[in-house]
Amino acid sequence: EWFNADTEAIISQALQTGGGPNVSDAYTINGHPGPFYNCSAKDTFKLKVKPGKTYLLRLINAALNDQLFFGIANHTLTVVEADAVYVKPFETEAILLASGQTTNVLLKTKQHIQMPHSSWPLDLILPSSISVKNLSPFKPNLPALSNTSFVANFANKLHSLATVHSPASVPQNVDKQFLFTVGLGTSQCWQNQTCQGRNGTKFAAAVNNVSFTMPTTALLQAHFFGKSHGVYKTDFPRELKIRFDYMGIPPNNTMVNNGTELLVLPFNTNVELIMQYTSILGAESHPLHLHGYNFFVVGQGFGNFDPQKDPNNFNLIDTVERNTVGVPAGGWVVILFVADNPGVWFMHCHIDAHQSWGLKMAWIVLDGDLPNQKLSPPPDDLPMC
Repeated sequence: EWFNADTEAIISQALQTGGGPNVSDAYTINGHPGPFYNCSAKDTFKLKVKPGKTYLLRLINAALNDQLFFGIANHTLTVVEADAVYVKPFETEAILLASGQTTNVLLKTKQHIQMPHSSWPLDLILPSSISVKNLSPFKPNLPALSNTSFVANFANKLHSLATVHSPASVPQNVDKQFLFTVGLGTSQCWQNQTCQGRNGTKFAAAVNNVSFTMPTTALLQAHFFGKSHGVYKTDFPRELKIRFDYMGIPPNNTMVNNGTELLVLPFNTNVELIMQYTSILGAESHPLHLHGYNFFVVGQGFGNFDPQKDPNNFNLIDTVERNTVGVPAGGWVVILFVADNPGVWFMHCHIDAHQSWGLKMAWIVLDGDLPNQKLSPPPDDLPMC
């Protein structure tokens, strides 16, 4: 659950100064690019299937900094699972996978094939009665990268099964409500360094204007042994002290605060978390991942969240259960979860660059009263961090 502080600093500095790690120019499936990439045929990914059969595809977006669409030409996909939880099946020509998200789909191949059909970067070959040696594969009709309406519509199609055997245990009451703004900003550049942010600053990312600083002592270690002094504080803001039009003109001051600030939750707290995108320094979705928990995505929309109107449209019956959700570019998302897993749990953007810039925070979930509701001690042979 922790990152090495020295590694964090090296990565962050490399990203800020333009000297980052080698950047790939290809998207791959299981390490292999598709047939349209300039490489030898033996290096491309090919999956041979039979007509008239149904196949289960388990898809994981392992890209560090990209959210991806996936589709197969001339075929529809039936979505049956998201983040290891069954969903009500629905058909779609393409799916969206944010960084770190998983989705299982059913592919039913067509009975009569006249030409090979494939997607990019997946080269899917369906045998037919004609030679396919010199034929070019078809490309699927994928949404444009800026197609936010497709993303919103796809997200709205995801629903839990909500059956007796697979219930959707959505909390019906809220004990604590939080509003987190999620977005980019700027921070002071390192001394004697050249940074690419506004007025010589470096790019930063923050939750509620706090850009997370990684400690040199493990958070869980400090929490368990009661030695948090000098490691972290427990005053993470429940909401911004000064609110503004998150979708409007960015404020003149884009500087963020830096700190190791955590938020404490009593055991078994029902939490409602509103995550609001801000338009400061760029427009893109932020896939937020919560360690240690699944949560229910009860609502989402565009613009500024309206606490008077938007809750009227929340789905508290069969809403989808996930562990990673995209905060929409230009919008908001609301999740519910029950804090019944004691410990220290990171919540962070799954875009690696944003995470290294500080778009993360951590929750401390306190012990409950019963023996099985308490944080277990570390093993005797655990090396101290």
